[in-house]
Amino acid sequence: MKSRLHFFLLFLLATARLEADWPQFRGPDGQGHSDQKGVPIHWAEGKNVTWKSAVPGKGWSSPVIADNQVWMTSAEAGGKSLHAVCIDKTSGALLHDVEVLTTEDAGPRHRLNGYASPTPVLDGERVYVHFGPRGTACLDTDGGILWKNTGFDYNVIQGAASSPILHRDLLILTCDGIDHQFIVALDKRTGKVRWKQPRAHLEAAAKKRAIAKMAYSTPLVQSVDGVPQLVCSGADHVAAYDLKTGAELWWMPYDGFSIVGRPSYGNGLFYVVGSIRQDHFCVYAVRPGKGRLRDDQIVWENSKGIPHVPSPLLVGKQLFVVHDGGVASCLDALTGNEHWRERLGGNHDASPVEIRGQIYFCNREGKTTVVAASDQFEVLALNRLEGTFKASPAVSDGALFLRSDTHLYRIESSKR
Repeated sequence: MKSRLHFFLLFLLATARLEADWPQFRGPDGQGHSDQKGVPIHWAEGKNVTWKSAVPGKGWSSPVIADNQVWMTSAEAGGKSLHAVCIDKTSGALLHDVEVLTTEDAGPRHRLNGYASPTPVLDGERVYVHFGPRGTACLDTDGGILWKNTGFDYNVIQGAASSPILHRDLLILTCDGIDHQFIVALDKRTGKVRWKQPRAHLEAAAKKRAIAKMAYSTPLVQSVDGVPQLVCSGADHVAAYDLKTGAELWWMPYDGFSIVGRPSYGNGLFYVVGSIRQDHFCVYAVRPGKGRLRDDQIVWENSKGIPHVPSPLLVGKQLFVVHDGGVASCLDALTGNEHWRERLGGNHDASPVEIRGQIYFCNREGKTTVVAASDQFEVLALNRLEGTFKASPAVSDGALFLRSDTHLYRIESSKR
């Protein structure tokens, strides 16, 4: 009886830790949700900032958190020296600044991108960092490098952006360049390839018309009828893949490339960012199936004010989006009809997060607008910090973690 009670207590502690951590891009579920209590909605440089710590190097990757560690990536020497950076969650002290990869050729990038944009992913024991075709590495939590893989050649002419994800013992990378497009699953313990799946349908589309095949979306793993699916938006199509083999399960075509937004799932539907033509992006609500989706499996589509970079945020029966130019909208997640559309201002790169019914929209200029997660527009707070903000927020221990171009902030109520 005592041993069962001991096991149960350990299970509760482990579950609580997992709920408190932010292990990947867009959080525990990959969709930007947190149930943390006490996260403030008001702050400023001198208010509710527990610490503000300088982050070495330059990078736009979002912070990820496990236990007392906050991990990010950065680049130095013009992108030729690539680093994993760890900061103590409690004190803000720099714990590790590890050069994990070096290269003689940093590669091309868009003027708004950097050399360290993909967000790391954590499993509680290891840290996985990815720099696109420059390579991928695994570290232990003491900063020791366990393995590297630099064996994938593809050309991302605007720089790497898709973040790695974990599923059980697989580390999954999306590699959509202008020359080669594929998804690869590595053994997370060794870095060796378990399967590699070319992105189908692009060659046929390219024969019909000249297209750029690049994309920068981070995939989502979601169980459907008890079977996990890997869903990823790419150039000219979105597709789902079997996690065991990489085989394609279903797909849907659209027109356009350079897709960034991460898919969401709820209400029995996948909400995927695609496009109706280049530079005109669209959200599709689709019901998964087999092979090419039928017209009746595309439940709705909306291309009005859909962002290029920030991912949509699904909260129950509402889908919230913020255009890169600062106009936010709330859509009915079952019909695609618009509930409201309001200008927040500024430029938006970060994906919004929802914390207990409150949505945090952080713009590039350091202004965060907090609104109610409702079909009625209600601003709850406006906040400003110094610097440039492109990374998406992270949440842990009742605190909000925001990364600027130079610093990482821990924001929490001073009354705690």
